[in-house]
Amino acid sequence: MKTKITIFNKTYQFDSLKEVMAKANEEKSGDQLAGIHARDAQERIAAKHLLSDLTLADIRNYPLLPPEEDEISRVIEESVNERIYQSIQNWTVAELREYILSSNVTNTEISYIRRGLTSEMIAAVTKIMTNLDLIQAASKIEVITHCQHSIGFKGTLSGRAQPNHPTDHIQGIKASLFEALSYGVGDAVIGINPVIDTADSVKAILTMTKEVIDKWSIPTQNCVLAHVSTQMRAIRQGAPSDMLFQSLAGSEAGNKAFGISVDLLNEADDLIRKEGTAPGPNLWYFETGQGSELSSDAHHGIDQLTLEARCYGLAKRYNPFIVNTVVGFIGPEYLYNNKQVIRAGLEDHFMGKLHGLPMGVDICYTNHMKADQNDMDNLSILLGSAGVNFIIGVAMADDCMLNYQSTSFHDIATVRDVLHLRPAPDFEVWLEKMGIMENGKLTPEAGDPTIFLT
Repeated sequence: MKTKITIFNKTYQFDSLKEVMAKANEEKSGDQLAGIHARDAQERIAAKHLLSDLTLADIRNYPLLPPEEDEISRVIEESVNERIYQSIQNWTVAELREYILSSNVTNTEISYIRRGLTSEMIAAVTKIMTNLDLIQAASKIEVITHCQHSIGFKGTLSGRAQPNHPTDHIQGIKASLFEALSYGVGDAVIGINPVIDTADSVKAILTMTKEVIDKWSIPTQNCVLAHVSTQMRAIRQGAPSDMLFQSLAGSEAGNKAFGISVDLLNEADDLIRKEGTAPGPNLWYFETGQGSELSSDAHHGIDQLTLEARCYGLAKRYNPFIVNTVVGFIGPEYLYNNKQVIRAGLEDHFMGKLHGLPMGVDICYTNHMKADQNDMDNLSILLGSAGVNFIIGVAMADDCMLNYQSTSFHDIATVRDVLHLRPAPDFEVWLEKMGIMENGKLTPEAGDPTIFLT
């Protein structure tokens, strides 16, 4: 494998594919913290140039984290369709990029070749794409999933209603949920992050959301974002859960820090298919985010974009209903400013879609990051143009429980309006029945949660 390149009479020598991949990444504070970043723009360009000339076989033959050392690597390897891989193994990374971006290549063709790709190959092609490339490529890919209802259709933008409450107060959660629904948000999922990670608390929230869904015949699904083991206990106690949730890392060590393993996810998958309240077949909600492996010292010297791609390699094993990257949640140690957050959001969305995942983004930042709400507005429009499956709706864009800034209920309505996008089809029919939407537009009654107090 070639690890040396000369540009303008200057030779750049890299020790390994791992180093090439890290230094070809766009500037990220997390890679800088790990000490694996490019020294300057010239070295980054050299690494990108070298990476673009490597073949897909080079990337597979020189694993960054060998399968015998890491179960995520084994999951990724086991997922490769060998016949398809053999047909494209001699493509360079640059040729893969050109194929994906070609105007003649369809969603069906991309869906076929991705079965022969590893997560590291997908990370590699992402590194040599511009922001506009990432938008164009992702916009070509449609991923439709079904839990209680279907989302992901071209021309739609779904929203996760995130009515969190700082004390898990049921009536407080319900009040915020009614506001979300009144703005047409909630077709992806009604998903609550609990403060109290106990089976009793999870069961109480799931029971309330299921009662609301049933009373108003809402075409959506519910989920509580506790640790998967807590959700499993709640389900075994009779909690009505449509799907399971879990945060993922891109290494076995990172997932151990989360308290999970492939064996545990397999056990949970079996449980939700037997005792969950939705027909599926898509019964999982996964969240990811660049930098989590570094925070638990589980990155193995691999850059954060590549580790993020490996999260998606694990996620696709379980055929999830939705996946999203919480792009700016971890903080400036990993994504320092607005430019890095926007880039990461576009990268993650594209990588998830190329894995065949129903990809959403929590467009967010923390208050100590060099970003603001205008940056989130910009990323919302970019991701809407890229065909993101869903984004997050939080009251006034300020999550009072998790203490970070995201996108609001009315932000989702605005992105739909500007880009001429619609809610999921079943949900739009329900919104029209409720008088909240007409012909794809919100009515004057929208935004009034009191319509649910009758």
